[in-house]
Amino acid sequence: MSSSILPQAAGYGVVIGMGLFFSAVMVGITKVQTRYTSHKTSSAEEFNSASRSVPPGLIAAGIVSAWTWAATLLQSSATAYKFGISGPWWYASGATIQILLFAMISSKLKQHAPHCHTFLEIIRARWGKVAHLTFLFFGLATNIIVSTMLILGGSATVTDLTGMNTVAACFLIPLGVSIYVLAGGMRATLIADYSHTLVLYCILISFALVAYGSSKYIGSPGRMWDLLAEASAKNPISGNAGGSYLTMRSKSGLIFGVLNIVGNFGTVFNDQAYWQRAIASEPSTSVKAFLWGGIAWFGIPMGIATSLGLSAVALAHGSNPIITLTSSEVSAGLPAVKAAAALMGQSGAIAMLILLFLAVTSACSAEQIAVSSLLTYDVYGVYINPNPSEKQILWSSHACILGYSIFMGAIATAFNYIGVSMGYLYELMGTMIGSAVVPIALCITWNKCNGTGAVVGAIVGFCAAIAGWIGITARLNGGLVNVDTTFGDYEMLTGNLLAIGIGGIITVGWSLVRPANFDWDITRAINAKPDNEVTRRDGTATPPQESESAEAGSEAEKKGDRDLQPEAASPDVDAEEQPTLYTADNVALQKAFRFASWSAIALTVILVILIPLPLFFSSYVYPKAGFTAWVCISLIWLFVGLAMVGIYPAWEARVGLKKVAVGIMSDLTGKRKPSA
Repeated sequence: MSSSILPQAAGYGVVIGMGLFFSAVMVGITKVQTRYTSHKTSSAEEFNSASRSVPPGLIAAGIVSAWTWAATLLQSSATAYKFGISGPWWYASGATIQILLFAMISSKLKQHAPHCHTFLEIIRARWGKVAHLTFLFFGLATNIIVSTMLILGGSATVTDLTGMNTVAACFLIPLGVSIYVLAGGMRATLIADYSHTLVLYCILISFALVAYGSSKYIGSPGRMWDLLAEASAKNPISGNAGGSYLTMRSKSGLIFGVLNIVGNFGTVFNDQAYWQRAIASEPSTSVKAFLWGGIAWFGIPMGIATSLGLSAVALAHGSNPIITLTSSEVSAGLPAVKAAAALMGQSGAIAMLILLFLAVTSACSAEQIAVSSLLTYDVYGVYINPNPSEKQILWSSHACILGYSIFMGAIATAFNYIGVSMGYLYELMGTMIGSAVVPIALCITWNKCNGTGAVVGAIVGFCAAIAGWIGITARLNGGLVNVDTTFGDYEMLTGNLLAIGIGGIITVGWSLVRPANFDWDITRAINAKPDNEVTRRDGTATPPQESESAEAGSEAEKKGDRDLQPEAASPDVDAEEQPTLYTADNVALQKAFRFASWSAIALTVILVILIPLPLFFSSYVYPKAGFTAWVCISLIWLFVGLAMVGIYPAWEARVGLKKVAVGIMSDLTGKRKPSA
């Protein structure tokens, strides 16, 4: 950009100043937590898993924060600019259903592997080393793609608004985040997520109220309808009913919806960040957390795209254009940025800068601690030092967080110079990681899933997706294969569908022909320590020596599936006494799974079939009254989301906050008793 709305100092001020401010606050909260609660970050279990005791409201806020990428705010608005109102719907619904469906995974995780640290520990226990290494590749690939999109989107916005050096932004954003992640671990990350999410909702609501309530350019849903109708006549969208921005009948929008659904299954089911939130949650409320998080999150892309995305259309394609957008700026996700600056001036640009910074840093922290857990527990603890001490685990976790933060900056810088945008990576991710979705989901939910079939499905699906993507690109573009030609709708759609389709078909088909017969007691015993007392199903205690003998005797049970090479475990004991004293009622967890299944599937059918498809096939174009209702619903959803993940977690934490306040007062008045 030749000129910037804000001075360059503003960019450095937000990236460095706010980064250090939030880091200082989180470090302070961690110190308070260590002094006044039982949760100590010197414990590896607390650092990496938050002692598996986080209540549902805070987990839901963490899910919303981790799932609110730069792409959520930028690409959702870009889809509104390109496809009209179908873009916000397909972006929101196509990326909500994965969180809702992950509620089922969360329930099964608590039921079948309550003490694991990563999903790869389950895969290693079930299917052995080859499978472990295969899905380690897909897990880390997912984290790298997500991290790159986060940094690319954030740095592009900071550069556009302030003129800040892109490379500097790429490195400073993740390094600033790493400070509080290093200090407080998983719990500090979730608390930071909550604070960021609270501010994020407030800014999004203000954008919507300005666009539809006080802006001199728009100011009401009726006026927006008039401007969109004018834009439809002046710049009709090819493939939309009547070329209108006010219809769900959008061919390109539907293709994007499919891409969005397929690609986002990979970035949820393959991403340790979401497994880590399931692991950190209280067993009895993990399902509630994911359902709440998914419902609340829907309002974020829907809200910002309906306000800023459609505003960009109205301001760019009206009779008196206020803004201009090139195709590269649209691909970079800048319609929302330009619309915010046009509607609110410098205050809008500053709000957008803060909004993107909070979204990027929250998601960055989730990715950093997720990668740290994978590298610590599935690389360092398996292939480098198989019996690490707690001190060594913490050292490895800290080193991996710092190292990955530097790597995030480097890989984002490389993609920036290559010319690959956030939008390109967003549509490509399903092709790269989609083949592992079904095998990973089935590893914790289906005891008949065959390990060999899962590995073959993931690898063959990946190869087929890449081949199909490149092949269709060459066929449709006269043999020309480059960044531009591979970014086509049908090219990306082919790769995405081949990945998840072939990976799933091979995995399920192989398992039906050669079913395994896996004993879930093996995964329930993951991370059971031999010096811990374990508890039989009849409630009697088993001494450590007997437990070890039982583990050794379980080898005969492992021969049901030749692909199975699990860790030592016993079918006669349940390893329940861990640092968090986890106890779970299997009947209650099974009931929670049924509730999660019915709820998630019902909401999925409503969001991606019952509402959008009839509107698509009927070629319905919204009248002014219908569009006004659309805008009102999107705004109400933002307020509901704020209540669910902004207000409720604070109420939920009232007892703990009171305890901390009493402890602080006791210290200030000198009445606190010294610890023994």
